[in-house]
Formats: sequence, structure tokens, C-alpha cells
Amino acid sequence: MEDGKLARGPMIAITVLRVLIGWHFLYEGIAKLSSPSWSAAGYLKQARGPFADLFKALAAKPDLLANADLITMWGLTAVGLLLILGLFTRLASLGAIGFIVLFYLCNPPFVGYFYSIPTEGSYLIVNKNLVELGALVVVLVTGSGRFAGLDRIASRLFGRGRR
Repeated sequence: MEDGKLARGPMIAITVLRVLIGWHFLYEGIAKLSSPSWSAAGYLKQARGPFADLFKALAAKPDLLANADLITMWGLTAVGLLLILGLFTRLASLGAIGFIVLFYLCNPPFVGYFYSIPTEGSYLIVNKNLVELGALVVVLVTGSGRFAGLDRIASRLFGRGRR
């Protein structure tokens, strides 16, 4: 590593990580978009934790719930596609982190919270959402879109590439 740049091997690994996370988000978004009856209502209604009342209130108001459903479906799809393409990677990473934080806070894996539907990959404090959030922070701070992605082309076109 010289001048704050990671070597080629680690950047390839981070790029693969970015694409895998992007695929996860894209798949989740498309699955929700292609299911006409999908709604976040069930997930929000079983909310536990410090913000449970907020999430349950969101589920109880049809107009707010409809907006939350649209934002979730289209947001997951857009973030996933952008991460896969390596376009606006940092913005897409921030969007993905925002989704993950909300999913985590809605149903945190804390002691004393019991859910009607047990979730796979949910352990004491650390669950798969928190692990994916950590990976997204790595994608955010490393600029893998400029290494291998459309950010590389965009930065050259708009003169913001590193010299």
C-alpha cells in the first residue's frame, strides 16, 4: 500500500464484495417489485426495540405505509443496481447503509426481544444485517467503483479522477 491506495488484490476482493452486496439488494428489490401483494406491514408490525412504536405507527397509516413500500422496493432495486455497476458507489453505499440501519433497528437481536417469526442469521446483538452494514462501510471508504466500475469512467469524463 502506497499513498493511501490499496493493492490490486484487496481492491479486487472489495469489488467482488460490492457486487455481491449489490446482487443481494437488487434481488430483494426485484422480488418485492414482482410480488403485487408485498408490503412491509408485517415486518413493521412485529417491530421490537427502542423505535418499535415509530415502526408500528408507520404500519398503521395506509398512506405512509404505501410510501414506505415504494421507497423500499425501488430503493433496494436502485441501490443494488448501482452497487453492481459501480456507479455512484459511495452514494449507493450510504443508501444501502440507511436501509440496513432501519432494518436492524426495526427488529434488533437484543436480549429479551422475542419475535413471532424467528429469523435466520439473528444472534445476540450481531446479526447478518450488522455484518452486511460493516461490509458496506468498507465499500464506502475504499472507492471500489473507481477501481472497477462506472465510477472510473464517470470520474474521467467529469475531470474528478485522481491524478
